[in-house]
Amino acid sequence: MIKKLLILILCSTFLGTSYAAKNSSATKAKTHKKIKKKKTYSSSNKGDPILDAINTPATTTSKRRKPKPVTPVVSGGIPRQPKLISYAGYAVDLNTGEALVSKNASTQLSIASITKLMTAMVMLDSGADLDEYITIEEDDVDHLKNTFSRLRVGMQLRRRDLLLLALMSSENRAAHAIARTAYPGGINVFIQKMNAKAKALGMNNSQFYDPTGLTPRNKSTAIDLTKMVAAAYKYEAIREDTTTKGADVMLGRNYTHHYMNSDALVRTDKFQIEVSKTGFINEAGHCLVLYAVVDNRPIAMAFLNSVGKNGRLVDAMAVERYVDQMQ
Repeated sequence: MIKKLLILILCSTFLGTSYAAKNSSATKAKTHKKIKKKKTYSSSNKGDPILDAINTPATTTSKRRKPKPVTPVVSGGIPRQPKLISYAGYAVDLNTGEALVSKNASTQLSIASITKLMTAMVMLDSGADLDEYITIEEDDVDHLKNTFSRLRVGMQLRRRDLLLLALMSSENRAAHAIARTAYPGGINVFIQKMNAKAKALGMNNSQFYDPTGLTPRNKSTAIDLTKMVAAAYKYEAIREDTTTKGADVMLGRNYTHHYMNSDALVRTDKFQIEVSKTGFINEAGHCLVLYAVVDNRPIAMAFLNSVGKNGRLVDAMAVERYVDQMQ
C-alpha cells in the first residue's frame, strides 16, 4: 500500500512539473508574439508626397510596388545605361551631341502638355506686351477633354501671369489665351508659326494642331523634344517660369489661389534643373522633358508615355545618376 502511494506521488510530481514547463513555454511564445513589431518605413524626403512615394520601400502588405530608380553597374565600376520605364526616352549631352540614353527615341508619339514649351517660345517670339491684360474668353475653354480650370470666362490677367500658369502648372486656358492673342489672325496663325518654329529647329518628326496639347494629334519624338527643350533654354522667361516651385495668383477681389509646379523634381530640388515641362492625356501617357546640368554638363532629356506619374520621375533620376557616374 505504501509502495503504491509513493508511485502515485512521484507520478503526480512528474506530471505537474511537465505541465508547468509546457505552460511556461507557451506563455513565453505568446508574450514574444505580442511584442513582435511590424516593420515600418519612413521617407527621409519630406519635401514632396510624389517623391516620397517613389523613395519609400514597399511593405509586404502593399498590393503595388513603387518603381525605384536603379542604375546597374558592370564589373570595373562602369555604369550601364538605365532601363527606362517610359516607352520612349532620350538623353543627350548638348555640348558634344553624344546620345547618352536612347529607347524608341525616333517613335512619333502624342506629347500632351509638352506642347506648351513651343507655345511659350512662339508667343515670346511675337514680342507681345507681357504686361498687357488678357481676358479669358469662351474660346479658351476646353470642350475636347473638359479639363478643370480656375480661370473663369471674363477674368483678366496679365500676359506674363498667364505664361507662368501655362508653364508652371500647365493651365490650359492660360496657354490658349496667350496663343489666341499673340498674333493678328488668332489661333490659326499661331499654330502655323508653331509648326514653322519646329521646322526651323530641325524637329522634322513633329506636328502641332493646338497650343495646349489637349489634342492627341500633337506629336513628336523623344529626339525632337530634346531639340525643343534646348531651344527653350535660351528664353529667360521660360527658364524662370518652368522652375518656379509655386506662386500665389489673385483670381478675385478676395480670392488668391496657390498654384504649384507640376514637376515634383523641381519642387524638391532633386538636381539642377533649368527647364522642365510635364504632360499628360490618356492617349499620350505621362510625359516629361528636362534641361538639366549634371557635373557641369548640359543634358536634355525627354520621356514619353511613361507608366504612372512616378515612372517619368524615376527615369529622370536614373539618367541623372547614370550621367553623374560616368565621370
